Amino acid sequence: MQGEQRAHRNFVILWTLLTAVKVVIAARLPLFVDEAFYWQEGQHLAAAYSDLPGMTAWLARLGVALGGDHVLALRLPFLVIASLLPWLIAHIARRWFGGSCGWQAGSLALLMPLSATLGILAVPDVPMALAAVLCLDAGARLLREVEAGSALQLAIGLVIGALSHYRFAGVIGVGFIALMVLPQGRNVMRDPRIWIALSAGLLAWLPLLLWNSDHDEAGLRFQLVDRHPWTFQWTGFQFLLIQTLMVTPLLAWAMLRVGIAGTRTGGGIRAQWRYFGLVGGVSTVAIFALGFFSDAERISFHWPLPGYLALLVAVPVILMRWPRRWRQATWAMAVIGMLCAYGYYLAVSVPSVREQAAGEKYYPRNFAGWQPLARAVRQELAKMPPGSRVLAGNFKVGAELGFALGDANIEVLPAPLNEKHGRSAQLAQWGLLSNGERDAPRLLVLSPSDQRYRDLLERYHQVCDIVGPLPPPVRQVSTDHGYQRFLLFHLPQARAEGPCVAPAMAWVDAPLPGVRVDTPTLEVAGWAFKDGVGLRAVEILIDGRVAATAEYGGALDVRPSWPQSNDPQHPNVAFRAQVDTRGLRAGRHWLGLRLHGHDGSVEEWWEQPLDVVRP
Repeated sequence: MQGEQRAHRNFVILWTLLTAVKVVIAARLPLFVDEAFYWQEGQHLAAAYSDLPGMTAWLARLGVALGGDHVLALRLPFLVIASLLPWLIAHIARRWFGGSCGWQAGSLALLMPLSATLGILAVPDVPMALAAVLCLDAGARLLREVEAGSALQLAIGLVIGALSHYRFAGVIGVGFIALMVLPQGRNVMRDPRIWIALSAGLLAWLPLLLWNSDHDEAGLRFQLVDRHPWTFQWTGFQFLLIQTLMVTPLLAWAMLRVGIAGTRTGGGIRAQWRYFGLVGGVSTVAIFALGFFSDAERISFHWPLPGYLALLVAVPVILMRWPRRWRQATWAMAVIGMLCAYGYYLAVSVPSVREQAAGEKYYPRNFAGWQPLARAVRQELAKMPPGSRVLAGNFKVGAELGFALGDANIEVLPAPLNEKHGRSAQLAQWGLLSNGERDAPRLLVLSPSDQRYRDLLERYHQVCDIVGPLPPPVRQVSTDHGYQRFLLFHLPQARAEGPCVAPAMAWVDAPLPGVRVDTPTLEVAGWAFKDGVGLRAVEILIDGRVAATAEYGGALDVRPSWPQSNDPQHPNVAFRAQVDTRGLRAGRHWLGLRLHGHDGSVEEWWEQPLDVVRP
């Protein structure tokens, strides 16, 4: 009894503290681009959407309806749901493994990094996790006795899951396999009340199926075909390593033991123990196997969470059999993992920390630069004629600006990025996919940072094909040394005609990023061009100030790499300059370019770091 009371007290303290921390993080963390699109979907209420069923959008709409257009209000329903999950895990474990194990399972759900951060972002995994846990609890109770309450809970879980994500179909499949493996489960499937619950869950998929039927199966094709290579990828091993970190190594080993126990028969192992192990084990192994063939470009580390939650229910029983020092190490690793996960989100919410990550592989671009962009857009719209509207370069810009400006109907240009994330069909359904026609001036907002550099010029030419030659940008919004960069253009109502005029392109061949400078002068060399009009000057910047004017126009033919370029100055697009470094203090500095076009445009290129070393 004392052990149970202590475990309960620890759980309540942890839940209170960590829930408060999550609320603080959710209030500070900038809106992630997917969250912004879910907000936009919530402003166009429907039964289903191109990327998801309706639940996530409905929750987002509920949040802002109750709390206004603030990131915390948008995330509040998801925070509430996530805060309930540890209690549900504790409730399930207490029923089958006793009070002490139950509260420990709830504490582990609070500490495991993957579940600890659940709810900070307004994403579909939150209601999907709730649905999975409700079905898990109902299935375990039905193995003991089939009764109406458990069947009703199963139906509710199936409905919530079907309204949350396509991936919940996998959860249903795994649950069915677990029940059919167990003799008690096969008996459960003979009861008509279970088939009524399954029928209710099946009907919940109807809005999604109807949407796909009306839109040439666009959502299904994206989720099952377009986003996945379906060829073997060695990155699957990287996925396994990430999963070990997301649950912490010793906890992962304990969950593996639960899964193995689920495959055993006899030995007095109760059906519920095997059920938790089978549900969690089959689900996790299946996702690990898919990791070698499925989408490796987008975030997917959260996919195994429903399986982990099933395994977590029985983990305290495994830990009880371990030596004390191993139990302590397991809890310590979980705490450290949780602190690292929260630390990441806190770091991302601090602009100065994001700036330090500029140029790194894991720079959090999707969180950065949206508020400065919104301020610039408001200021530029105020300068334009009445009736002028925003035209976004892709769905990310449209959704983020929509949330910031309170406008869920911002037009968006067709873009490969829209297709890549399965959002084109939805934008077209809303009538927000622009074909370039305009009945009033537009403020075009392009986001070069969202494009792979080797595809950037091609993207500029695609934009020209849609809206015509681009005028000089009226403003550039640069965040974190240009690693998040936006270009703003005033487009008149009447479309201009002629060859494509695009933003400038450039590259610094020397010095390399991060170079150590210990000489009084630094040679800077590279190339730059501007399609349609060409460049008249290139300035070298150090920490945003002009350090030298480059000699521009040297012979360097870059057209083999950029065959579509129409800069009239080709092949003379090289620049070279000598920068005096004697006035620079020792330490990190940032080298950039300012590009002056013949059309009067002035654009600043992204910056790269260099380290000045003094004797």
